[in-house]
Amino acid sequence: MKSLEEIKKIREEKRKELDLRVNLKANTHEKHILVCHGTGCTSSKSEDITSEFRKLIKEKNIENVKVIQTGCFGLCAKGPIVIIRPEDTFYAMVKVEDCEEIINTHLKEGKIVDRLLCKDVDGTLVKRLDDLSFYKKQERIALKNCGKIDPENIDEYIAFDGYKALEKVLFTMSQDDVIEEITNSGLRGRGGAGFPTGKKWAFTKMAEGTQKYVVCNADEGDPGAFMDRSILEGDPHAVLEAMMIAGYAVGANKGYIYVRAEYPIAVKRLKVAINQAKEYGILRK
Repeated sequence: MKSLEEIKKIREEKRKELDLRVNLKANTHEKHILVCHGTGCTSSKSEDITSEFRKLIKEKNIENVKVIQTGCFGLCAKGPIVIIRPEDTFYAMVKVEDCEEIINTHLKEGKIVDRLLCKDVDGTLVKRLDDLSFYKKQERIALKNCGKIDPENIDEYIAFDGYKALEKVLFTMSQDDVIEEITNSGLRGRGGAGFPTGKKWAFTKMAEGTQKYVVCNADEGDPGAFMDRSILEGDPHAVLEAMMIAGYAVGANKGYIYVRAEYPIAVKRLKVAINQAKEYGILRK
């Protein structure tokens, strides 16, 4: 179990360590090779790419390079995707046999492997994922950690303000304060009806009964919808934190996550996240 002070220390120290994940000018000699381990890329053998990178780095005695699994970067059609930080170089449709060239050319010589760059709609080569026309004007909110952190590492989630909102809620806000905040935010359901989340929480809090539950519906019954799976695979602790905040607000102390068996990676990472949260004392065992 971790104390609140220990978690704050993890957040501070780990955030410094991971600055190169978000800062192009990070003051470091370290490199992180981020490999997508979402469903799309794993179906194209991204796990083998991760293993090959690690094997080659060990064989070549390369220091200050880490290979990290991440959630979905969002451009599944161009997978497997590999991004090298801090320079944020984006390689598309990478194969196992490309790993050695990336290490020799990019890591050792400091040159970009042009043939693995992605082409934009006008045919120009793009070095960064965010420079693609499709992404330039987008801002990730719910998916902000996907592709940035290792979804099976609670410390990386904590480093990017994970469980900080829960801490604020539990120590500085009443149930009504939380519900008012959610109501004022304008947050609504995304299932079609657009029902205001604040009203839903308020009604649940007022409902009679001693035992209440928070149910996370991650089924995704509508065709071609994969946003729930992306969050569960790439940022499972965010789902747990949100459920805990909702539970506090409405007076529930038990929760259920409904996720389909056809999402084995999501189920696996949820189980890992739940166990980690229990080990840290964030969830009750």
